[in-house]
Amino acid sequence: MAEKKDYYEVLGVNKNATDEELKKAYRKLAKKYHPDANPDNPKAAEAKFKEVNEAYEVLSDSQKRRMYDQFGTADPQGFGGGQGPFGNGGYYSYTSSGFDDFGDLGDIFSSFFGGGFGSRGSRANNGPEKGADLKAAIEITFEESFLGCEKEIVLNRNETCKKCNGSGAKSASSIETCNVCHGSGTVRQVVNSLFGQVQTQKTCTNCHGTGKIIKEVCEECKGKGTVRKQAKIKIKIPAGLDDGQTIVLKGQGEPGKRGGAQGDLYIIVRVRKHSIFTRDGDKVLCDIPITYTQATLGAELVIPMVDGSKEKYKIPEGTQSGTKFVIKNKGFKSVNGQYQGDFVFTVNVQVPKSLTKEQRNLLLELAKTMNEQPPIKKKGIFG
Repeated sequence: MAEKKDYYEVLGVNKNATDEELKKAYRKLAKKYHPDANPDNPKAAEAKFKEVNEAYEVLSDSQKRRMYDQFGTADPQGFGGGQGPFGNGGYYSYTSSGFDDFGDLGDIFSSFFGGGFGSRGSRANNGPEKGADLKAAIEITFEESFLGCEKEIVLNRNETCKKCNGSGAKSASSIETCNVCHGSGTVRQVVNSLFGQVQTQKTCTNCHGTGKIIKEVCEECKGKGTVRKQAKIKIKIPAGLDDGQTIVLKGQGEPGKRGGAQGDLYIIVRVRKHSIFTRDGDKVLCDIPITYTQATLGAELVIPMVDGSKEKYKIPEGTQSGTKFVIKNKGFKSVNGQYQGDFVFTVNVQVPKSLTKEQRNLLLELAKTMNEQPPIKKKGIFG
């Protein structure tokens, strides 16, 4: 028989370690060496994991610990009986309401992985469960994004069956507690091996984890507890909401199970592009065409606003094409309403493509006064 390691050394504690120190060390090592956490080398991790479990099983029991400290073993037969704590080295299945000789070890497994060794992620599923979340998209205009609006969407979703109130049963007397898991929804199993005891927790196959058996199902929902319906939902879209942002409507998703809360509805807002205006953060941007004379002499412009109103703005003499002007607090409001951006417009000087003879002569005279040479028509190659 191979020489046994020092259990204190295995857990990395001294011989005077308290129960709390033992548990803390065990939790750390069990998490470190659990096979599910070591996919690259599961066999080596499993061996180490079982060694840690064996050490903690002995040292966490005061009677076994005293025997181990005195004789170097906690088994009067020197661990050679091959029977294990249950005395038969066999396989045991029992519900969560039955006996549980696995004790604190099983609780520690649950705290890490929601179940025992080899059942990572297994858990009772007969408790309240929140309903599924739903997603939808809605399209609004640029003006509606600026001002805010109220919309209505139509979507198909599951709703709680009114006839059975979501129970799925024809009547209350049609519901019975599962006789396999006794209402827990799960069945736990213990395996005795040469390395100690290993616990698993699995969903009860008799009731599919609900803890209940329905003898007669509801005629309306056929036992599902929900029915598919078309729902009309009103949505209030706040002013300032940008393209791609999401509105969350609490409790407008799928119904919960076993008394769980209803899911939520996530609505993605899409804003259609505008022919005149664009958005940059909380700013509204716009291009305004002006004439050559307006740019030269200055002018009072009438600027269209997103809300349909108009603002007068005076540009100075000699305004250059591409110059930007700002109208304060005429942009988008922040969604919380505490700030409003600016309206920024850019002037673009429009050069006339054709002139009358009189207009051309006037411009030629203007060019002379400004020491400019009028354009000379080029002759052909042959003069």
